[in-house]
Amino acid sequence: MRSEFFVGLLAVTAATGAAAQAESPQSVELPVIEVVGVSPLGVAQALDKVPANVQSLDAASIEQTGAQGVAGALDRRLSSVSISEASGNALQPALSYRGFEASPVAGSPQGLAVYQNGVRINEAFGDSVNWDFIPVVAVERAEVGGNNPAFGLNALGGAVRLKMKDGFSYQGAEAEVTGGSFGRLSTALQFGKQAENVATYVALEALRDNGFRRSSGSTVRRFYGDVGVKLDTGEAHLNLAAADNMFGASAAAPVELLRRDWSAIYTTPQTTRQSMQQANLTASLRPSAEWTVDANAYVRGFQRRHVDGNTTETQPCAVPGLLCFGDDATPANGLNGAQLSDTFNGAQLGQIDRTRTTSRTLGAQAQATHAGTLLDRANRFQMGASVDHAATRFDALSELGVIGRDFRVTGSGVFLGPSGSPTAIGPVSLDAASTYLGAWASDTLDVTKDLSATVGGRFNAARIVLEDQLGTALNGVTRVQRFNPLAGLTYKLAPDLTAYAGVSQANRAPTPLELGCSDPLRPCLIDSFLVSDPPLKQVVSTTAEAGLRGALDLPDAYGRISWKAGVFSTRTRNEILNVPSAIQGFGYFANMGATRRQGLELDATWRGERLSVFASYTLLDATFRNGLTLSSPNNPSADANGEIHVTRGDRLPMIPRHRFKAGLDFALTPSIKVHADTILVSGQYLEGDAANQNPKLPGYALVNAGAAYRVDKTFEVFARVDNLFDRRVYAFGTYFEMDQIAFANFTDPRTFSPARPRTVYVGARATF
Repeated sequence: MRSEFFVGLLAVTAATGAAAQAESPQSVELPVIEVVGVSPLGVAQALDKVPANVQSLDAASIEQTGAQGVAGALDRRLSSVSISEASGNALQPALSYRGFEASPVAGSPQGLAVYQNGVRINEAFGDSVNWDFIPVVAVERAEVGGNNPAFGLNALGGAVRLKMKDGFSYQGAEAEVTGGSFGRLSTALQFGKQAENVATYVALEALRDNGFRRSSGSTVRRFYGDVGVKLDTGEAHLNLAAADNMFGASAAAPVELLRRDWSAIYTTPQTTRQSMQQANLTASLRPSAEWTVDANAYVRGFQRRHVDGNTTETQPCAVPGLLCFGDDATPANGLNGAQLSDTFNGAQLGQIDRTRTTSRTLGAQAQATHAGTLLDRANRFQMGASVDHAATRFDALSELGVIGRDFRVTGSGVFLGPSGSPTAIGPVSLDAASTYLGAWASDTLDVTKDLSATVGGRFNAARIVLEDQLGTALNGVTRVQRFNPLAGLTYKLAPDLTAYAGVSQANRAPTPLELGCSDPLRPCLIDSFLVSDPPLKQVVSTTAEAGLRGALDLPDAYGRISWKAGVFSTRTRNEILNVPSAIQGFGYFANMGATRRQGLELDATWRGERLSVFASYTLLDATFRNGLTLSSPNNPSADANGEIHVTRGDRLPMIPRHRFKAGLDFALTPSIKVHADTILVSGQYLEGDAANQNPKLPGYALVNAGAAYRVDKTFEVFARVDNLFDRRVYAFGTYFEMDQIAFANFTDPRTFSPARPRTVYVGARATF
């Protein structure tokens, strides 16, 4: 549902236009009513009756950020939202909300559900989210919030809901071209047209970027289209989406290399080629004045090929002329099962790991909403059900090679078969089938004219079947089910001041990827080689939050202030973590007890006639709630067994405690506009330092700025500078094994992903 401030904008116009006041002295100022989606299908409810903090950006606000993707736009404007670059490529960010991730990196502990026009776009195999598939110009509204189990599996920390444009909401045409630093060239086109009760919308985006690091060039091509029909009793839409993208990801590099060269890389090639196709049929019908029925049915295809140059556990045996794996006595075998001969003449060995993931997902949802009365009080009841089924084929293969002085791995044509004791590597061919069922209901009753109560819940059931195509080691069936409740209150203290409080639960089923790699005695090369599937428990989160939200119209046409202040606490049990193995580059997934993410969120926005200003602050305290012993062999504080000892209260890695954002948009003249934003982030412990024994990843402050000049009603030129003061910022950090490459002579085990230095973009936009 569109939830822009149409009524509020008319009210502000009436209040600030002196001539209009003179002509209409009896005009009445109407209240500002913001509505948000409270289910995957997006049926709207007034925000004042939602017992949770929900934040949103409309299309104009997204455009003002200048971000190349939806995740980047949310990061620059919304509190408790951040992005990181564990993938090593800024065009493949991981989004975090309240310390829970929606990441494109397979094996990351996913904790957010992401919906596009009602379709859950977390990919089937590992629940990963590929933000690069979404054309940013096609997003009409983006909402981020928590405390609502209606959003189903994986909404541990909350959900992101994207409503895309259609030809009824957007008419006209727009073309944009942008170019700048590091060979960046991008184009964006959108067109919308309505002819009576039929409307069409299409959006295309293409981007080419050479990257500021070696071998990190990227190509992005994405499409979104919609055909809609409006009837007397509702409307129906067919929307199509497709993308075909390639990324050269440099990932983390040893800090000693980055000190010498900010563009340095470590063990390449590292490339990802991925594509997506989706068709979604939606309908919204009004059979009566009080009932609304919404439904969708979709099919989604996903293909991913990943090539990753790495160090290797393969080495010469104690017996000359043969290769071993993990030590100098355990054979390294070929695909035929025979031990490999050492033909590398003392060269530094490496390996190129190749994976291929192909998924096809089918699903449907239906929802009925009744807006009427109960016991002579206003009441809104909603119920719905969903089914999603995915079939995935996952294949992996590893080729031995030689690492050169530039850290590039050159393949040899020799492939590894099952090797290690126990077997830790070898080709993989796996079929995975996952079926998710859901049913939900909620009811919001106006107990009084100011007090509203919401109760509800959702039942989730999941069945995951793994079938090993090369043997039986990966075979298994996992079943998970749970009912997650919701309860909350909102109270209108004044016309523009509301208090809210709510509590809810959510759950996440283990993904096929996690189930296929969960034995600490048989670790996997993550995203590459799956070797076993002992049972993992589902993750359950419980969220409680409370706060105030309000607005104030200033006198004498000085604009309007809106603000939010809230606290939240989310506790999880059976959290699934990716645990490093003593074998370099390997790991496994395991349930690791309880965590708590709690904090404070403050937001304020002032919108005047020519100037608007926003600011937000998030305090996020993310900690382990029980003691753990974890494998972290490359951590300099690890004991003789390569383990670290986590105590209750230790902070979760890669989650900053403090985050502050601010920005402004100012119209110098009717034709010239300038904008600037800043983000300040405190230090965070490196991945692999859950015991908090080592120095943090340094905090940072970044400033971005831009300007736009409207030449006439149809043509605009603009410029933007990101990282204005050229700060050297690390976007991600962890540890690596220093002695894997003998000629490198590393002495510092830290490895970081560097963020982009100063970048300058200029462009032009034509509107028809």
